[in-house]
Amino acid sequence: MELSLIIPCHNEAENIHPFVERTLACMQEPTAPCTLELVFVDDGSTDATFAKIMQMMDDVLHPHVRVKGIELSRNFGKESAMLAGLSNASGQMLGFIDADMQQDPAISFEMFAYLKDHPDTDCVAAVQEERHEGAVLKWFKHRFYKAFNAVGDVEIPANASDFRVFRRNVACALMSMPEYFRFSKGLFAWVGFRTHTIPYKPAKRHAGNTSWSFKSLLSYAFGGIVSFTTWPLRLILYLGLLTSVVSIAYLIVVLFEYLIVGINVPGYPTLVCLILLFFGIVMLALGIFGEYLGRIYIEGKHRPPYIARRVIEQEAPSACVEDPDITQGWRAVSEDDRSA
Repeated sequence: MELSLIIPCHNEAENIHPFVERTLACMQEPTAPCTLELVFVDDGSTDATFAKIMQMMDDVLHPHVRVKGIELSRNFGKESAMLAGLSNASGQMLGFIDADMQQDPAISFEMFAYLKDHPDTDCVAAVQEERHEGAVLKWFKHRFYKAFNAVGDVEIPANASDFRVFRRNVACALMSMPEYFRFSKGLFAWVGFRTHTIPYKPAKRHAGNTSWSFKSLLSYAFGGIVSFTTWPLRLILYLGLLTSVVSIAYLIVVLFEYLIVGINVPGYPTLVCLILLFFGIVMLALGIFGEYLGRIYIEGKHRPPYIARRVIEQEAPSACVEDPDITQGWRAVSEDDRSA
């Protein structure tokens, strides 16, 4: 396969058919690949997402398009679903795209064509020109990229997304890092390779609601910072040094007022404030230490990032020839088949 598009799905039953229809329409574009593989990863959906994926396999699609469906045993998160797609995709080039129609498959084909025309480039990433979000959420995301690039070990482009196309060598580099807590934007930056960015405007979501809440986005952002920098630990060090200096300075002031000026400094309010201040700092330090220690504990178990309940795929399409005689159908892939 020339190109494999990996589509993580969580409760996207209403979007599967429109997405496939749009992708097939884009196969008429001059930038379209000769052969295309659509790898849908059902990340523990509670609706009929995987049934819709199987229905797409039963339909006659396109002589040069193959559909593969991966059903995970439960909801492992988008990052794990993306890794599952990487592990099961067979394309010479691979790409990530969402199923909610906010990202146009035609842009994926343009990124694919760019890589074909520029052999020295390894990855093409799409960056949002303008976010159609609330002012508060937009501000928080902007500050996240600023903070990450300021303290992180790697730098990621502002407003970067997982919407990108890349070569097989990039995919192999990503799969060589079997870490449990994954942050794809940071992983792409860490593995390096020559990356070209293009702007794009996301469309409105076709149907359904996003699975990302403000709380989950905050957790995802904090996890990305913890995964790629020890800056929170250094922050505790700097905070401890600062409080020590302030405490010594305050102690000198108190002694001066008591011994030289002769002012009897009230002790109870001061003592309470200092206890609360240092207790808060200690709890903050313990929380940050606990976050890092918990991640080390879970990573040490070497649990897989995902478990696939089943993998179902169509037979391989024919090469680019006129009037191909191809039988469309799907089959369950056993472990022996995948090993072979």
